[in-house]
Amino acid sequence: MTFAEWSFAPSQVIPVLALSILYWLRTRALAARGRPVPAGRRMSFYGGMLIGLISLVSPIDWLGENRLLWVHMLQHLLLGDLAPLLVVLGCTGAVLRPLLAIRWLRPARVLMHPLVALPLWSVDLCVWHLPFMYQAALAHSGVHALEHTCFAVAGAFMWAAVLEPLPGPAWFGNGWKALYTLAVRGVGTAVSNVFIWDQRVLYPHYVPLDRMAHVAPLTDQKIAGLIMFSEGGIVTMLAFAWLFLRYWQELEIRQRLIEADVDETAAARAARYRRSARVREVERQA
Repeated sequence: MTFAEWSFAPSQVIPVLALSILYWLRTRALAARGRPVPAGRRMSFYGGMLIGLISLVSPIDWLGENRLLWVHMLQHLLLGDLAPLLVVLGCTGAVLRPLLAIRWLRPARVLMHPLVALPLWSVDLCVWHLPFMYQAALAHSGVHALEHTCFAVAGAFMWAAVLEPLPGPAWFGNGWKALYTLAVRGVGTAVSNVFIWDQRVLYPHYVPLDRMAHVAPLTDQKIAGLIMFSEGGIVTMLAFAWLFLRYWQELEIRQRLIEADVDETAAARAARYRRSARVREVERQA
């Protein structure tokens, strides 16, 4: 690898830096008001931004466009799944409030609804991996930038429905979230299996490039599918473990609130979002 294979284009670096600075200013302001964002959340946000930036400026980007399909797939998973997951983990309602105060950004709340976020993410994933769309992104830098933006934004909304930085539908509890996560990975598995089992070369762009890298085009394609399948499986297992732990924590907090004469409905909602003084008091007593 050479330094020339690193690309620090302003169009890629500036948005990441701008969002990171805005986040830092907002969390600093909240801390000054006695409402600090936990360090774990802050590190998660910055980690997600860093992963997204590395996927765009490092040799991963150059190799993905000019050598190997599986590297391009890795870039998309970093940019469209792992980075959004960590960024959303770092957000809370208090952090997002200034953004939601902007009138034209208010409809974004609708895109976090699970019945909207799941179809949006699924269509985005499937459409951009259609051969003519994928080839168009490789051939035109503007289309490629749009593809990356769509992956990151759709991934953020998809994870926001599960992690709920803003309150979600009352019915969308941990059980539904588990099914939602399973549906997400079902779509991802279907797409990855096309790469693994299809005996046609889906993207002719990579045929001469694979020869330069001494890799058979179908082998490159299968590796891309296996990477997508494996990453989805690992993330799903971690998500299920998180939901399981969250379920038992919510159950314990809700029971303690009910014993403290809190209405059952109010106790369930307070335990789910952990935003009331009574919840913090119960957690300190636990």
